[in-house]
Amino acid sequence: MARLRIGSRGSQLALWQANHVAALLRDQGHKVEIEIIKTTGDKITDVALAKVGTKGMFTKEIEEALHDHRVDLAVHSLKDVPTELEHEFELAAIMKREDPRDAFISVKFSSLDELPHGAKVGTSSLRRQCQLKAMRPDLEIFPLRGNVDTRLRKLESGEYDAIILAAAGVLRLGLDQHARARIPADIMCPAVGQGALAIEIRRADQQTQAFLAFLNHTDTRQAIECERALLGSLGGGCQVPIGAYAEKRGGGLHLRAMVGRPDGSEILREQAEGADAEKLGRDVAQALLKRGADKILRDVYAQEAVVPGQP
Repeated sequence: MARLRIGSRGSQLALWQANHVAALLRDQGHKVEIEIIKTTGDKITDVALAKVGTKGMFTKEIEEALHDHRVDLAVHSLKDVPTELEHEFELAAIMKREDPRDAFISVKFSSLDELPHGAKVGTSSLRRQCQLKAMRPDLEIFPLRGNVDTRLRKLESGEYDAIILAAAGVLRLGLDQHARARIPADIMCPAVGQGALAIEIRRADQQTQAFLAFLNHTDTRQAIECERALLGSLGGGCQVPIGAYAEKRGGGLHLRAMVGRPDGSEILREQAEGADAEKLGRDVAQALLKRGADKILRDVYAQEAVVPGQP
């Protein structure tokens, strides 16, 4: 069979994901190697993600390795993948989604409701911050960067009363004992693609595409295409206060979505059902735009314009 080289970020979670895919490919008889590639998002660790205005900050350098034929495929957390790929690349597979929800993690408290007035909560996601502040305007939200282990250490050392992480990442690393609760999607709408893995290849590489076909999960792919159509229609990137979660219901999809101000003072929510994934995403985006989502997003982009140069 083939010798396949996987490009991956070097974080513990990214390597778990790459090794997971490598094991599945080895079961098919392929020889697999993993090449660790440091991305812009890995190099900038002292700035909140929302302020790092670099498109594809967790994928660009890996795509360069794909372009140069140094790797044959890349394994990404789907929520890190820009909605528009360069023409030479494609997502050959979207794997079955893990839990898409956000996890509430705390040493002392078992839920958001239990947090005392003025409690310190760590997250670098404007989407999470926005929904947290809407529920609990008394909470103090602080930036939280670093890999999962680093974030947990900061929590355990007492820097935060609670942190919010993607449930899927915590589960994949076997750290789910730290998660005190999963926050329902109708309370905290997940990020587009949260919980799903994407495998990116060169569009012209039909052989690798054929090798990866068995990893593609049709229902997950349809849901993700719906969510990404919404995000693309809103003109949003992965670090803006936009949430979307599509799931199979009957013969179609149910999509819920939100756009909000980072301080939680205004949140727009919409939901709808439909059979055409991309049309459903675009229609819900238009409904949000008609209600003022475009003004919210313009204001967010104006406020978050401070960015460091490429390292």
